[in-house]
Amino acid sequence: MIDGRLQRGERTRQAVLDAAVRLASVEGLDGLSLARLTATLSVSKSGLFTHWPDKQALQLAIVEHARRQWIEHIIAPALRAPRGVRRLWALHEHRLAFYRSGRLPGGCFFRAVDGEFDDRPGPVHDAIADAIGSWMDLLDRLSELAVELGDLRPGTDPAQLAFEIEAIGSAVVVHTHLLKRDQSYRFARTAILEQLRFLATDPGILPEE
Repeated sequence: MIDGRLQRGERTRQAVLDAAVRLASVEGLDGLSLARLTATLSVSKSGLFTHWPDKQALQLAIVEHARRQWIEHIIAPALRAPRGVRRLWALHEHRLAFYRSGRLPGGCFFRAVDGEFDDRPGPVHDAIADAIGSWMDLLDRLSELAVELGDLRPGTDPAQLAFEIEAIGSAVVVHTHLLKRDQSYRFARTAILEQLRFLATDPGILPEE
């Protein structure tokens, strides 16, 4: 029989991490105080330290939880699309859908925290860099595969295309949350769709708009 205390402990842990990722998407990791987190969840500080021995351990767990959310809601469903340019397009569409869902009030956890730790060496910096780097590597690999499969024109630069997809996706967070320009979702969708259709050997396998 599974120990009920272990189940309750795991539910509490997941609830803390869910709330922490949501709050950090607005306030960043540094701005996310233990007092803020405990007040939001009605959990004691001692209860938090039951799961994480210190603030850095909690921050690392939050980064990993945000990474798993990204995989669950963006990468995993996109990888069910056919290989090649359609899978690359699916990544961009699922990313925009995740932002638009409002699951994270700040739009994107990683856009909220990368600026905090980009020049601060240490384990949290490394965890954030690894998560973002893995995402870029995936965009690179899928772009390269689309070229190899003949979905994209010979001579297409996979790294350049990956950079453009990432840049447009990141811009959506700033334009929708800071500038309050909701049409940015449409702009971001159109920009990458037009680029992929331009590079595609058969634009007909992609949506027209």
